[in-house]
Formats: sequence, C-alpha cells, structure tokens
Amino acid sequence: MTVRDAVLASITRTLGTAADGIAALAAELARQAELSKSFIEAVDLLASRGGRVVVAGVGKSGHIGRKIAATLASTGTSAYFVHPTEASHGDLGMITAQDLLVLLSWSGETLELGNMLTYSKRFNVPVISITSSMESTIARNSTIAIVLPKVQEACPHGLAPTTSALLQLAVGDALAIALLERRGFSPADFKTFHPGGKLGSQLMLAQELAHSGDAMPLLSSGAPMSEAVIQMSSKGFGVVGILGADGKLAGIITDGDLRRHMSSDLLALTVDLVMSHSPRVIPRNLLASAAMELMQSQKITVLFVVGDLGEPTGILHVHDLLRAGVA
Repeated sequence: MTVRDAVLASITRTLGTAADGIAALAAELARQAELSKSFIEAVDLLASRGGRVVVAGVGKSGHIGRKIAATLASTGTSAYFVHPTEASHGDLGMITAQDLLVLLSWSGETLELGNMLTYSKRFNVPVISITSSMESTIARNSTIAIVLPKVQEACPHGLAPTTSALLQLAVGDALAIALLERRGFSPADFKTFHPGGKLGSQLMLAQELAHSGDAMPLLSSGAPMSEAVIQMSSKGFGVVGILGADGKLAGIITDGDLRRHMSSDLLALTVDLVMSHSPRVIPRNLLASAAMELMQSQKITVLFVVGDLGEPTGILHVHDLLRAGVA
C-alpha cells in the first residue's frame, strides 16, 4: 500500500467511524425512552429560563462547548462560555440564579467542573450535563443528564476525543435547532444576529438593496413612448414602470417590448399600448437571497419592489445583489 493509499484509507475509516457514532446516537434516541425524555426536558428547561445559558467544559469538551454557546447565541438563546478554571478564580460571579448551566464531560468526572457544580447547588442554578456515564459525579448531580452511548473513537489508540467530541457537538446543535423551531425563530431574527459576512448579505431585504425615489424609472399611464425611451436610457435599468391612477404599478416596458412594437410611429404611441401588463414584482420585505433565486429561475435581471398597497418603492437589479454578495 502506498502512502497515498494509506492516508485515504485512514480518512475513510475516520469518516465511517464518525458516521457510525452519529447513527448509534440516533438509534439510541429512538430506542431508549430515558434518553429521549432527557432531550425533551432539556429543551423545555432551556426554553423556560429567563437568564442566560452558561456552557462549560475542559479540553476538547471545552472547545465543543464554545461552539455550542456560539450556536445558541446566534439562534436566539442568550449564551456564553465560561472556562471552569477561570470560574474557580472569580468568573463564578458571572453566573446568576436565573441562569442555566450546560456542562460537558465525556467521562462525567472532570475535576475542574466540581466548583461549578457546588456553586449550582448553593444558588439553585439548574444543570444540564452531557456525558457518557449516568453513574458519573456530574450526571448524578445534574438537573437533567443527557447520557450518550459509548462509541468507538476514530483514534486508533482510542485516546484522542474524536467521535465522542462529534457526538457532543451534535447534541448541542440538536438542542439549539429544537429551541429555534420551538420559538419560531425567523429569517428576520437571523438577520438581527448575523449582520455581517455572506449570511448577513443573504438575509438583507430586497428594499435595502433597491434603488428608490428619483432613481426609479417611472411614468404615468398615458405618457408618450418618447418619454419612456428617455427614462429607460437615463435611469440605466433598461426598463420603465408605468403607474396607474391608483399609484400602483400597472405595467412595465422592457427592451423586449420595444423590439416587439418597433415601427416608424413607435415614439408617438402611448406607453399603455406598448407595456406588458401585470408585471412581476417582489414585496419590499422579501429576502435578497429569495429575490436572487427568482431572478435566476425566471431569467430576468430587474425587478420592481412594491409596498403593502402595491405601490413601487424601489427597483432592484441583479448587479445590486451580486455586489452585496448575494449569490
């Protein structure tokens, strides 16, 4: 076996072991009533607390704990990570009686978590633990213990936390998503917590990226086509919207409409005779990512944005979406 083959075999084996671990957890959840009960009770407790969720762990469990805290925080549950050692040197003061502790320890015997358990007992702070042993010190002293099945580590020596860390992460994600769905956490809520980066761009609203006011190419019904051509050229969108007497968008004229009506008397016609009726529009509160999907599926480059009464509030070009990183 070549070095390359050995590396590929190792990677394949690790991925398979990880997949087996997740499958074992899912099977145990379906088979064991006590495990499913602990998951449900954990979500109930997380949803009912008025304070914050304080996550703690040591070593690889600590790294997983940081990610769990970040996921909870980004999905609407106020959460942060406290290192158990720092907690023993003053950071216990960050935890209030209204908070909730989530403690991660695969063995359930992590000594550094002892002071946090003592503190929780003294101030009646509920504890959710994620371990692999119901008989462990941490599980026995928890309000709710989520006990995971013992799984094979991907490490050939069975020492480096690999599959076990993945299971802890999966449990954290499962709790966070269950809370998200229970609370009806919406894309608009996501936007509040994710204003930056790729996700922030996709969560922007159509109106935020649209051109409004005088930048919109608009004419009233009955206007001559000579004005429409000027609007199409000067505003740079290649279209012009036609307003009805009620202020709503009654039609739209595109380059295609011009070609279909090309004649010597085109400029003398009124816009009503050339425009396409019932134009495709999008609501102002539509996500930018949804607007991009619509443009791609319909093979169009420009959309008018309308308000609650159907009045045009902006115009959006596909280039606006691309510049904002929505793709």
